[in-house]
Amino acid sequence: MQKPPQAVDFALKETSPNIGAGAVTTDKLACTYDLVEQMQYLYVHVVKAKDLPGKDVTGSCDPYVEVKLGNYKGTTKHFEKKTNPEWSQVFAFSKERIQASILEVSVKDKDVVLDDLIGRVLFELNEIPKRVPPDSPLAPQWYRLEDRKGDKVKNGELMLAVWMGTQADEAFPDAWHSDAAAVGPDGIANIRSKVYLSPKLWYVRVNVIEAQDLVPGDKSRFPEAFVKVTLGNQALRTRISQSRSIHPMWNEDLIFVAAETFEEPLILTVEDRVGPNKDEILGKCVIPLQLVQRRLDHKPVNTRWYNLEKHVAADVEQKKEIKFASRIHLRACLDGGYHVLDESTHHSSDLRPTAKQLWRPIIGILELGVLSAVGLMPMKTKDGRGTTDAYCVAKYGQKWIRTRTIVDSFTPKWNEQYTWEVFDPCTVITIGVFDNGHVQGGGGGGKDSRIGKVRIRLSTLETDRVYTHSYPLIVLQQSGVKKTGEVQLAVRFTCSSFINMLHMYSHPLLPKMHYIHPLSVIQLDSLRHQAMQIVSMRLSRAEPPLRKEVVEYMLDVDSHMWSMRRSKANFFRIMGVLSGLIAVGKWFDQICNWKNPLTTILIHILFIILVLYPELILPTIFLYLFLIGIWNFRWRPRHPPHMDTRLSHADAAHPDELDEEFDSFPTSKPSDIVRMRYDRLRSIAGRVQTVVGDLATQGERFQSLLSWRDPRATTLFVIFCLIAAVVLYVTPFQVVALLIGIYVLRHPRFRHKLPSVPLNFFRRLPARSDSMI
Repeated sequence: MQKPPQAVDFALKETSPNIGAGAVTTDKLACTYDLVEQMQYLYVHVVKAKDLPGKDVTGSCDPYVEVKLGNYKGTTKHFEKKTNPEWSQVFAFSKERIQASILEVSVKDKDVVLDDLIGRVLFELNEIPKRVPPDSPLAPQWYRLEDRKGDKVKNGELMLAVWMGTQADEAFPDAWHSDAAAVGPDGIANIRSKVYLSPKLWYVRVNVIEAQDLVPGDKSRFPEAFVKVTLGNQALRTRISQSRSIHPMWNEDLIFVAAETFEEPLILTVEDRVGPNKDEILGKCVIPLQLVQRRLDHKPVNTRWYNLEKHVAADVEQKKEIKFASRIHLRACLDGGYHVLDESTHHSSDLRPTAKQLWRPIIGILELGVLSAVGLMPMKTKDGRGTTDAYCVAKYGQKWIRTRTIVDSFTPKWNEQYTWEVFDPCTVITIGVFDNGHVQGGGGGGKDSRIGKVRIRLSTLETDRVYTHSYPLIVLQQSGVKKTGEVQLAVRFTCSSFINMLHMYSHPLLPKMHYIHPLSVIQLDSLRHQAMQIVSMRLSRAEPPLRKEVVEYMLDVDSHMWSMRRSKANFFRIMGVLSGLIAVGKWFDQICNWKNPLTTILIHILFIILVLYPELILPTIFLYLFLIGIWNFRWRPRHPPHMDTRLSHADAAHPDELDEEFDSFPTSKPSDIVRMRYDRLRSIAGRVQTVVGDLATQGERFQSLLSWRDPRATTLFVIFCLIAAVVLYVTPFQVVALLIGIYVLRHPRFRHKLPSVPLNFFRRLPARSDSMI
């Protein structure tokens, strides 16, 4: 049967780019960035000038430098009345677009209109030297300026460095590029490649214990006291104390998310519920987070009494008369033993705890080559025609990267390479492609439109192999699923310690504190939302900013929202998992009905042998699993997983379902009753959707044991099956059954809260959730 055209259109395609990895070459340039194609650039470093002659009556000038190569022309800023200016600016001209043989570097005077040339320096392109990193930068030299006739001017010299290099040059990121010549000076900062770091996030735990000597405004009644704790834009409150007195008790835990460098203090207010929707502040306390104790384990920190300041204004004399103050008893700490979730739990790129002392050693290196994109759709209109200014963003761990923006191109070529340290193979790198809406500068008027996203789970990659594929960029819109182009990537996961990496499969997925003192699902969802907002705000303050819409799209900020399409997709994922059991049932029914007499006779013989020799049951099962795993090795997946429109039910979604999925939350329906019922349905169905997806994930992990989707995990399981088959063969079945029974029924003293090694191994197995849109 032929594949439907739509399935082929959304397929992953293997590419053969001209990159250095795996190639037999003696070119040192190819070894620097070996996951991207070499791009040759002519670099011109304009450093400074001296003794420039002035053409006005005062003998001074307003100099600037113009670098011209064919039709491309770049200029530096000008200085007023300065004969010894310093620019220190680099210009980069792509060799592919060079259509000239002479490079002209001119020093001009901005005030002179008719003949503004002070002097120039000419270079022949075939005489320009090549620079090969990691050599040191080329030293700039002084050049005597010439006039238009080629004669040396009396005064005036220009310091320059001119060389041919590649994108591996350290001058590349901050250089003026010829392919962005149309970008104004206000937009230059918004198109450069940058590396960003997410802020270091902490969980702030505040245990509100009690208060003493509260002074209510109404002395005739005991206060209905509660504590409100605020950290930035996060606010939580305790319940109203059950002890109606001026010494209320709560003993409640409140948890917040904070980011270093702790700009916001912790603000506590004790309030009295004096009436419906009316609260009176009895006291206030401000605690800087820099003074809060940090803890790495579950041991409780010391409690402390804090004085509560009166909220009403009082003069100095009144404050002196106060002999005592209301106090509040707290236990506050920065929990460094947790991992602060700031992205979707199914696509986490980092699982380390906050405290660096608890980090495990690195197990490998992840290298990503962002090569190019093809077939991009026009994302905006400029001068009456469609255009796209595309750039890529990749996120793994705390490190975000942003490539430079290729202006006005549907087939951009970036050829930029980046590296990350890997601490856990069961993590996901996310790559997104966006259209830059701020090429011409300006503030927050426009938005960076999403073009598409790719997710790659590291455990599905073979170590030291270079994957070069063209990934379809797929977005879901209200009109349906749409392919917006393809992005070509090169990925390599290099293992530094194979034993340490295999040992990671026996460790818990999250830090110990998540199991010793687990947080509730509701808490985790709320804290994850707050962490996303903090990361988004911090990155949007960088220069150039990584804007909020970009960060939210990369972090799947709306992944928890109700969607009929996702619910149907998760249901069919479960049906796909159960189809194996259904197939076994049908096969057994055929055995019972003698549809294949030879197979039925063999099953009878096997059944009699296992009944007579029950000690062979478990060895036979594990040996059978071992043989299936070895047999499936021939058909192991050779490509990384990618977005699957058929799995996501995006290709056949009903328009009404998409309208519901893209509806605002709360809904924009006119009737109040319909809005209430609709929102309730979406909230409940969202939880059901998550549970169904988790069930599907567990079943798919069983399938991945022998599918070689994670080659290291399947290797471990296949070897375990072989060893188990041998051990169970030489060990009497009664002994094995006795040991298993004693282990299962063991005393609680011999149990611990951390998950077992088999459970840790199972939770690290990949599932098809990586391929869900």
